[in-house]
Amino acid sequence: MTFYEELNWRGLIKDTAGEDIEDKINSGNVTFYWGTDPTADSLHLGHYSSLVTAKRFANAGHHPILLVGGSTGLIGDPRPTAEREIMAKEKLEKNMAGIRAQVDKLFEGKAEIVNNYDWTKDYTYLDFLRDIGKYINVSYMLNKDIIARRLETGITYAEFSYTLLQGYDFLWLYRNKNCIMQAEGADQWGNITTGIELIRKIEGKEAYGFTMPLVLDKYGNKFGKSAGNALWLDINKTSSYELYQYLVNVDDSMVISYLKIFTFLTPEEITELEKKNAEHPELREAHKALAREIITDLHGKEEYEKAVAISQSLFSGNIKGLSLSDVMVGLKDVPTVSVTAGQTIMDVLVNNKIVSSKREGREFLNAGSITLNGDKVSDENMPVTPDLAIEGKVIVLRRGKKKNYLLKF
Repeated sequence: MTFYEELNWRGLIKDTAGEDIEDKINSGNVTFYWGTDPTADSLHLGHYSSLVTAKRFANAGHHPILLVGGSTGLIGDPRPTAEREIMAKEKLEKNMAGIRAQVDKLFEGKAEIVNNYDWTKDYTYLDFLRDIGKYINVSYMLNKDIIARRLETGITYAEFSYTLLQGYDFLWLYRNKNCIMQAEGADQWGNITTGIELIRKIEGKEAYGFTMPLVLDKYGNKFGKSAGNALWLDINKTSSYELYQYLVNVDDSMVISYLKIFTFLTPEEITELEKKNAEHPELREAHKALAREIITDLHGKEEYEKAVAISQSLFSGNIKGLSLSDVMVGLKDVPTVSVTAGQTIMDVLVNNKIVSSKREGREFLNAGSITLNGDKVSDENMPVTPDLAIEGKVIVLRRGKKKNYLLKF
């Protein structure tokens, strides 16, 4: 299949602009751009689909430009519900540095990274209105989906003008970088077409654009959201283990779609995984492949293997094979209990409501359902002492198969 056909097969094309865009995408020599505003010092898993798509284009011979919005980030792209909070310039610069580092790593320094602040900082307001504003009709802007949806609740002039700024980005890159195509998530379609309109009216040339569907989970929530929090690409904000747990537990009905969108596995490899997933979903081979491909691409093979090792050790209760840092990563969200050296295991269980009574505690102990760092405890009078702690810091107490606690002295 052609490159364009593969993109379609992977579900990566929603809207397109430009009559011969399919030929352009298949040609293998187009300069295109994808942009993001630095709203945080790290991209998250939801951004990753765009990054992977940009890498696909680069692998097909196209030249990617990744734009970090130093100027548009000061304004904020209109959201469907409410205005974004204005960000301090110092925070914006910190965020841009973090995103640049991530993109450089993912593309191994082969992607060109630009900052739109460089070509807007000296542009006077009057010149911008004369050169750019005169070419875009207000009624045209009002018909943009996000703007139209915000009219009832209110939209500031700053946000209303955002589409002009992004449209000018496309025009500037067209003029100065021979960039003829923009690729974004589906929510950016209105901004893409503003840029195409400026290039058509001012340069008399045709430009191209396409959007990718927003990646959602089974319930319509954005992919990469866990308990209301983003899963970050920065390993210091979201560990490889946390990514692994999220990815191996995605819904069965979505995993093949995610393999198409987020991995570089071939159609044949994905088709084989689809077959395995249908025949033996309990093996979760497709899910494991999804985790392997994403984590390896983001953080390397060693981090993926580490995430698997932590997961297997915690699942089996073999805590002794883990370092303190591994334990803290894998059990960062479990309850922490303060204990006094020499307390009996029964006192620890009852005083901290790990069991409801001494009677229940004895039942768990007699059944071998209480472990300390993976070792079963049966003696209710066994003292809990610091020498049991991993690296002298914590003891992992497990009740039953899944309930874990961190004991700290």
